[in-house]
Amino acid sequence: MNHNNTDLYREYLGRINRVIDYMEENLSEKLTLEELAGVANFSKYHFHRIFYAFLGETLFQFIQRLRLQKSKELIAIRENASLTEIAYDCGFSSSAAFSRSFKKRYDMTPSQWKKEVQSLNNQDQADSNLNQEECKEWKEKIPRTLYNHDILRNRRRIFMNKSNVEVKALEEMTVAYVRYMGPYAGNEKLFETLFGKLYSWAAPKGLDKRPEAKNLIIYHDNPEITEEEKLRVSVCLTVPEDTEVNGEIGKMEIPGGLYAMASFNLSADEYGEAWNWTFGQWLPSSGYLPDERPCFELYPENEAQEEGKQLVNICIPVKSM
Repeated sequence: MNHNNTDLYREYLGRINRVIDYMEENLSEKLTLEELAGVANFSKYHFHRIFYAFLGETLFQFIQRLRLQKSKELIAIRENASLTEIAYDCGFSSSAAFSRSFKKRYDMTPSQWKKEVQSLNNQDQADSNLNQEECKEWKEKIPRTLYNHDILRNRRRIFMNKSNVEVKALEEMTVAYVRYMGPYAGNEKLFETLFGKLYSWAAPKGLDKRPEAKNLIIYHDNPEITEEEKLRVSVCLTVPEDTEVNGEIGKMEIPGGLYAMASFNLSADEYGEAWNWTFGQWLPSSGYLPDERPCFELYPENEAQEEGKQLVNICIPVKSM
């Protein structure tokens, strides 16, 4: 691939990422080909084909998948919301259309999924020390990042000792990002490469030297719901609002509000368990509910950390019960 083709690829990728950000912010709305092609600044006649070439899914398939993933998480989070409310909040035209699509993708109806979640909640209240065998059937269905009971008790104690959780208000942040789609768990080399791309762009502009600059990683999809090859992750650097981006470097806003910030020193193979502990152990006993804003990892600068480990704040948006 020559230099001009590389630049063109990055420009196209940047436009596709901009459309994905727009779709996620407006999933409850009726999203049209014309509207999304306009966001990408492509002709509608070419946009659909370009989108498929980059993501391996048609525009409709991608939107439908995001809506269903969001609906499955909202059913688990918003216990008092009706399925009809969730259907409309996720952009479905009717509860019947929502139920058909949900059944086709997850081989269960939204009502059955809601009962699964309620059963787990009831069981959790009755016995907080379920062993792995008792939970084997549930853990294959329930997203671990929302409801996890298979962490061994000694691992729970380890993470309780390792972590310090603080609920605090964060201001809205503007970030520049490089996005990746595919498997990422435990792949340190991948994240080094992604941050390398980001800093190759940021360093000549002096954006990496600002005292207030922060590094973040945003996980857009629940790994217990989304196929591994469809998982999206963005490595980010906070930047001024008026920063100009192009090509594969995108820009988005991370909403402000209350976040639970759980601080850990982690080796590469401990991240999953730390997320599970924060969601599955700390959150249910915290007096807070998870909110619908993105979760992310925030990496503090200039703080002591253990050798071979990374200091990280797992940030989960929360709201009062």
